[in-house]
Amino acid sequence: MRLRILPAALLALALASCDAVDSVKEGWAHSQAVSTSLEKTFGLKPFVGFNWLNGNLESVSVNFDGIPANVALADIMDKSRQAIAAEFKQTPHEVVVSFTLKN
Repeated sequence: MRLRILPAALLALALASCDAVDSVKEGWAHSQAVSTSLEKTFGLKPFVGFNWLNGNLESVSVNFDGIPANVALADIMDKSRQAIAAEFKQTPHEVVVSFTLKN
């Protein structure tokens, strides 16, 4: 009986992990598209991270390596939200926009 349970458990685990892998692949593709879109808009390519919880987009973080020149913070926020909504097809509960400044 134990010999039958092990293959069934492995099969169930494999099938469950396929959905998780597909979700990560899909999320990664969306984040790359957001990054590319924002790079075209601002001239700086940001790192875009995301957090899904039970199929809902909880948060998206956009980290620019520097501050885009001659652009108001409100414009950066608006364009980031627009790109996220367009690519992820969901509105996250929160959007975090940050800037890394090097010495």
